[in-house]
Amino acid sequence: MIHKTFGSFSLSDDIQKSLRVLDYKIPTEVQERVMPLALEKNDLIVKAKTGSGKTAAYAIPICEMVNWLENKPQALILTPTRELAVQVKEDFTNIGRFKRIKAAAIYGGHPFAAQKMELKQKTHVAVGTPGRVIDHIRKGTLPLNMIRFLVIDEADRMLDMGFIDQVKEIIKELPEDRVTMLFSATMPQEIKDLSLNERRTPVQVDILEESGLAADIDHSLFITSEEDKFGLLTDITVMENPDSCIIFCSTKDRVDLLWEQLKKMNYRPEKLHGGMEQADRNSVIRRFKRGQYRYLVATDVAARGIDVDHISLVINYDIPLEAETYVHRTGRTGRAGHKGKAVSLVTPTQDRFIRQIEEFVGFQIKERAVYEKAEVLKARLIFDKKINEAPEIKQLKSDQLNKGIMKLRFNAGKKKKLRAASFVGVLSNLEGMTPEDIGIITIQDTLTYVEILNGKGPMVLEAMNHTTINGKQLKVIKALDKY
Repeated sequence: MIHKTFGSFSLSDDIQKSLRVLDYKIPTEVQERVMPLALEKNDLIVKAKTGSGKTAAYAIPICEMVNWLENKPQALILTPTRELAVQVKEDFTNIGRFKRIKAAAIYGGHPFAAQKMELKQKTHVAVGTPGRVIDHIRKGTLPLNMIRFLVIDEADRMLDMGFIDQVKEIIKELPEDRVTMLFSATMPQEIKDLSLNERRTPVQVDILEESGLAADIDHSLFITSEEDKFGLLTDITVMENPDSCIIFCSTKDRVDLLWEQLKKMNYRPEKLHGGMEQADRNSVIRRFKRGQYRYLVATDVAARGIDVDHISLVINYDIPLEAETYVHRTGRTGRAGHKGKAVSLVTPTQDRFIRQIEEFVGFQIKERAVYEKAEVLKARLIFDKKINEAPEIKQLKSDQLNKGIMKLRFNAGKKKKLRAASFVGVLSNLEGMTPEDIGIITIQDTLTYVEILNGKGPMVLEAMNHTTINGKQLKVIKALDKY
C-alpha cells in the first residue's frame, strides 16, 4: 500500500492531530517503508541516511502503540550523543502531545537525581545514551520489565564512539518479548553482527540509493595550505553568503580559536563542543534551530542530533579522518528535500583521506579553484549588508503545537498525597473542561506541573484560584517553560 499522506496510516485521532499541527503531510521514503512494518511489530534493521526522517519513522508507531495507562517505560531509545537524546525526546513529546505521551531524556552531564525523580513519574518513553542508561539500570531507577520497544538509533556512531559493548549489555537486560529496531546510516560488519533478539528474525530495510549522498548536496573541496585556511574560509562565506552554516573543526581548542577569530570579524558566531556545559550546548542548538545566529563552529558533537530544516552550507575546516564522519557532517545539509552545499578545506598532505572518502561515498568530490580577489571584493558588499542585519527568527514546528498549551504549577505534590487522578478529576469537572484538555501531569515531592491544552489555560488558572483539590486550596501560577 502506498501512503500518500499520514492520514492513510491506521493511526489514532490523537496522533493524527499532532501530525497535522506539526505539518507532517507526505511520508518520506523511510517513513513510508518502516511505519507499516513497525506498526505490525516487526523487528527491523534499517539503513537510512541522516536527514531522511527516520526519527518519526519509529516515533510515530511507538507513540501509537504505547499504553497511556501504564506508568513504567514501555520504549527505550538508545542514542550515541546527548544532543540526539534531547532531540528524540522532543520529537516523542511533540508527536505524542495529544495522547499525553511522557518522554524522559537520560544522559551524562545532567544531574542523576533529577533524572531519577523524572523516571519515578509516569514515563512512557525513555531516551538515553548507553552509559547513563546502564547507570540507571544498575541502580534500579529505570524499570525494564514493561519495555516492549527498543530502538538503537545511529548504530554506526555507537560503534565509532565505542558504545557497542554497552549496547549489548543493555540488550541482555531487556525482556525478550519486545520489538527491536536498529537504524544506521552506514552498516559496518560489527553492526550487521549485532544480535538484536535471538528469538526473532529482523526485516532488513535499505533506504540508501547509490547516489543518495550526492542527490541533494553539492560536494566540493579546495586544496590549501594550513596558513591560508582562515582567509579561504572567509572568502567562502562571503561568496556563499549562507543563511545557516556549520563549520566543523577537529578539536575543541580549534573550535575555540576559530570562534574567537570569527567574532573579531563581526560574524556573531556560536560554538559547540564537548568541553561545554550540557545546558549551554542545549541552548546553542535550540537558538541555532530558531535561526538566532547564522554561523556555528563545532566539533563532531554537532554531526548528530541537530535536526534543522535548512542548513544551507557545511564547511569542513578540518577534513575528517574517517569517511563515515564525512557522511554524518555533510548530512547536516541537504535535508528534508532542501538543497545544500558541503565544502572541504584540504591540505596537500591530506590527499589520501579524500581518496578514502571518495571510495566510501562512491563519487569524486570536485576540486575548485580559489576565488579571484576581485570577485570576493565585489561580493563583500552584499555579505556585509547581510551580516549586519538581524537574522530572521524561524518558527519551529512545535511552536504551533504548543501555542494553545499553558503549563500550571501547583504548590503541592507527593508529600501531600496528591496523585494525577486527583487533578484529572477536579479539572475535568470545571465548566468548559474535558479530560482531553488535560496534558502531561508531573508530580514532584512538593510541586505539581499540569499542562492545559486547547487554549483553556487562562480559564483554568482563574478557576483553580478558588477550587480545592483533595480538600486543599493550592496556590497555582503559570509555570516557566523549564523545570
